[in-house]
Amino acid sequence: MSVKTPEWVKHAVFYQIFPDRFCRSPRLRQSPGIQFKPWGSPPSEQGFQGGDLLGIVDRLDYLTDLGVNALYLNPIFSSASNHRYHTFDYMQVDPLLGGETAFRELLDQAHGRAMRVVIDGVFNHCGRGFWPFHHILETGKKSPYFDWFRVKGWPLRPYHSSEKQPHNYAAWWNLPALPQLNTSNPGMRQYLLDVSRHWIAFGADGWRLDVPEEIDDPPFWREFRRVVKEANADAYAVGEIWHEAEEWLQGDRFDAAMNYVLSRAAYGYFGAETLRLDFRPGGYTIEKLDTPAFAAEIERMLERYDWQVVTAQLNLMNSHDTARNLWALDGDASGVRLCLLLQMTLPGAPCIYYGEEIGMNGGPDPGCRGAFPWEEQESWDCDLLDFHRKAIALRHSHPALRTGAYRTLVAAGDIFGFSRSLSGGQGLLPPRAGEANEKSDRLIVLFNRARSKARLAVPLETQDQTGGEDDTSPQLSFRAIWPPENCGQLHNVENGTLWDLTIPPREALILEGTGAVGSETLEQERNGNG
Repeated sequence: MSVKTPEWVKHAVFYQIFPDRFCRSPRLRQSPGIQFKPWGSPPSEQGFQGGDLLGIVDRLDYLTDLGVNALYLNPIFSSASNHRYHTFDYMQVDPLLGGETAFRELLDQAHGRAMRVVIDGVFNHCGRGFWPFHHILETGKKSPYFDWFRVKGWPLRPYHSSEKQPHNYAAWWNLPALPQLNTSNPGMRQYLLDVSRHWIAFGADGWRLDVPEEIDDPPFWREFRRVVKEANADAYAVGEIWHEAEEWLQGDRFDAAMNYVLSRAAYGYFGAETLRLDFRPGGYTIEKLDTPAFAAEIERMLERYDWQVVTAQLNLMNSHDTARNLWALDGDASGVRLCLLLQMTLPGAPCIYYGEEIGMNGGPDPGCRGAFPWEEQESWDCDLLDFHRKAIALRHSHPALRTGAYRTLVAAGDIFGFSRSLSGGQGLLPPRAGEANEKSDRLIVLFNRARSKARLAVPLETQDQTGGEDDTSPQLSFRAIWPPENCGQLHNVENGTLWDLTIPPREALILEGTGAVGSETLEQERNGNG
């Protein structure tokens, strides 16, 4: 099957927003008597702090300045939980968030800035307040919606279940507050597909699907994809799958998965000295990796899928379901920066969890869901914010970092490096004699995870097909473009090798090719054609 993923995703930098905790807008007129917890209350406390969709609109200039051009929103539909994974009505934007009117304004304002908006779909389970479930509570087996759920007994026990008398219907993780939806029922199935179509037609740019593996029904997901793509062929469908996901990424279900595989590898490599030993995101153990093992893990990750999928993967470090970066790495700011640079230089769409750019901290759910401290800018890590802006700008400035071919160059000691290249550069090869030259975007990305300065030479492929050195090739050189304070320094390739490179401790060195490159290469590598 031919695989095709949305082109815009490959050039996106996502920003994930937990709506209740991002920003409360003074423009939203809540109903009289509505009360919220004080902004900045401990995230461990239940209740609502009052962030809303107009608050996101009010901060779009901030996000544009950061370099973000796509948003991923946690659920926005009516619910009695602050995270809104307990859905009451999939066709109603929660009034506490500003309702459909606020969502319309957010979409219009974001699209006016060429910014996409992806929303969260929770189709495996709902809240007890979901109107068809409530219908059953009121009317029993006479309800037309009785088979929309998997009811095992009567009367229902949605609140007062006990070990002797547990709830008597299928519920996610056996939690009575989360009735499971019976997607094998044609009415329930059609309702979810109508929801999927409706919000894409309304203007949302895609769906992030919550726990899709819980719906073990490939025909449902194929129909979901068909419905979504009919509403908008460029809509993005990304699944919350914490492990390798070949079955889901064959072109008939999702465009991509949330790439927690990358997150675990990055933590295990850049955070090998500081990673909290008790940190198990999603229940997965993070293994400490040496450089060859890390390089092999990255290559396996990139070779596992069609290149269309690789360049559309949602590359995140953390989310609302995991601890924040600083907590996970026990305050190691250098590890956080290296993880971010890896996101910005690998194939796949980077995704930043709200507040990471200013150094927000917090442990696993719910500790990671604190309110954004807009009125306490003295608490912001402004150096980290500037680092995010520059790293994102670097990605936007170089197409090769978004869709260029990948090749490992070095993986030894504490140095890991690779090339990213476009057009005449599936690799980093100069042209052969007599070939036409063409402009190419070619970069070398080198990471030094050690706490001391590194000096090294990096061999490059510069031989012709016979194995002899091509003496007629034009001079190939590279200019430093990272770290920002060292930009401009030139490095020439001599005898097929870049010599005398220096990388500061816990830093990256990124070089841009300045020579011309031929229209063909001497070896086959992964590229946009797979």
